[in-house]
Amino acid sequence: MPFGRPHLHLRSCDSTNEIARGLAAAGCGTGTLVTSDEQTAARGRQGRPWSTHPGGALAYSLVLRGSVEMPTTVPLRAGIAVCEVVESLGVPRAMVKWPNDIWIEGRKCAGILVEARPRDGWAVIGIGLNVNVPEGDFPEEFRHRAAAINTGATLADATAALNDRLEHWLDAPADQMLAELGQRDALAGRSIGWQGGEGTAAGIGSSGDLIVEDSEGRTLNLDAGEVHLSV
Repeated sequence: MPFGRPHLHLRSCDSTNEIARGLAAAGCGTGTLVTSDEQTAARGRQGRPWSTHPGGALAYSLVLRGSVEMPTTVPLRAGIAVCEVVESLGVPRAMVKWPNDIWIEGRKCAGILVEARPRDGWAVIGIGLNVNVPEGDFPEEFRHRAAAINTGATLADATAALNDRLEHWLDAPADQMLAELGQRDALAGRSIGWQGGEGTAAGIGSSGDLIVEDSEGRTLNLDAGEVHLSV
């Protein structure tokens, strides 16, 4: 069945991921989609709050069934799909900021949260995408770091494009996925810091880990912990 069927759309909800997890636990099929015009208790990675602008940002949660291995490349595959959607809606270039953000000119326009239950054979891909949000409407503390597509595209346009590109990239061969990530890696060659060290981002590994070179020239592989750009 194509992604996006069945499709439950809500005017407002606490969290589309929470609803999608409930549907997955109840046995819904792969491709089941939950969207909302507004979320009141959305969250991102590590439990951080995610603001969904009413009517201007898309809250999108898709159920997948089958073997789900952890750690997984699903967030990065979804990231490539979101980049292609952003560009198809009129933005010249979008980049993946490891492990789960999408950037337009260095500002975050989308976040991805994958929640999996490997023992039960399902996962939920949650995507928050700023489609039409004037810069002045972002909360003041995020204004210098947030972006939106702002080309006049609708939430329905973004939903249809996500269904199509996710279906493609979630099944794409690993070498194709890694090659595309290499072209869209926003951290490549940049100085970064993490808990316990600093170095230079040197690509993304086949398991979705971040490859870095530390100050002593050693190559390390980082999991999805906290990484920040060094000033």
